[in-house]
Amino acid sequence: MIKLLKRIGLFSVFLTILAIIIVYARGYRFNPQKKTVTATGIFSITSWPKAAKIYINGKLESVTDTNITLPYGKYNISVKKEGYTSWNKTIILKGELVETIEAVLFPINASLTPLTNIGITKAIPIEQSDRVLLFSQNNDTLRDGIYIFEANKKPFSFLPPLKLILAKKMLPEDIDFNTVTVNFSPDLKQGLFDFQSVAYLLSLEDDNTQLFDVTISKEALSSAWQDEKTKEIQKILETFPDNLGYTATSSFSLITFSPDKLKFIYQAEQNLTLPTLIKTTLIGTNQTLENRSLVKGNVYIYDKKEDKNYKTTIPNSEFKILNSISWFFDSRHIVLKNDKEIVVSEYDNTNRQIVYSGPFEADFFSVTSEGKLIILVNLNPKNNKLPDLYAVGIR
Repeated sequence: MIKLLKRIGLFSVFLTILAIIIVYARGYRFNPQKKTVTATGIFSITSWPKAAKIYINGKLESVTDTNITLPYGKYNISVKKEGYTSWNKTIILKGELVETIEAVLFPINASLTPLTNIGITKAIPIEQSDRVLLFSQNNDTLRDGIYIFEANKKPFSFLPPLKLILAKKMLPEDIDFNTVTVNFSPDLKQGLFDFQSVAYLLSLEDDNTQLFDVTISKEALSSAWQDEKTKEIQKILETFPDNLGYTATSSFSLITFSPDKLKFIYQAEQNLTLPTLIKTTLIGTNQTLENRSLVKGNVYIYDKKEDKNYKTTIPNSEFKILNSISWFFDSRHIVLKNDKEIVVSEYDNTNRQIVYSGPFEADFFSVTSEGKLIILVNLNPKNNKLPDLYAVGIR
């Protein structure tokens, strides 16, 4: 009988210890203030650059990268590093869950690095690629022409980052680069260059030794290319939640997909309420309040993974939209430009950080797949008639 009682006692102790281990592993801790065992959660905080200070409710707690266990509740999280912009967000920490924070900070004083010195009349990003189309018109027969700039080509690459694809002397004398519009083929290997009076089909990969006049057929060619692009967009939309493809086709004007193809920027073409497409409540989703009541003309970002929709703050004319917003390489941030500054924010329109507010040409900017910000600027207008490309040091 005594042995039985001892065994029962040992088994009870074992169960008690096991229960304590399970409760502890699930994040429950003794709260000395409330004198009770309460649920805790974990903030897993990383940053770029590393070794940034973490403030929770204004108190310095640690440095990145680290995990911090706290009782459930609402917290104001700040990530700061000297010489960089700050990251701030109010987050509700739930018991037994891990809240992941990836704070990206940007230099307060961005550096400028010259990329070209030819004098640029016009610059056009080649859609979602690391190339920029450059037009130089300085009355210099040796250098005037159309160039391709490959932004992510390494400085010591065998091939130079600037490649002439057509010398201006091959074009009629009355051609003005300021008037050109360019439509790119779906594979981005060709461009339809429309100079108003005449249109040419040019290769974007090789030197164009002959001109291919497509003035008569330019509308048909543009239409065929657009049909191909629409089919590719539909293929991507088919991977999104049910009915979104139809809604997007009938009610959206799609601007661009994120690099990972899990989000897209679009302009609403009519007032409507975006239906909830994922019925199951997801755990650990973005806590920023979304906006599913669409207003015609406004620009939004849709997140496929979480079925969340957020409104952006940019002008709503088509020209300004296409020249004012771009995805950052990580698919978690967007880059916004107005006439005076360039801002990086998270895709849900939080943590807006000014990364550049110096001089630049307002009708151009580009962001590469490595996070390089490229602008067009003339830093010495008394000596230079035209601007050149510069890289802004934000990473």
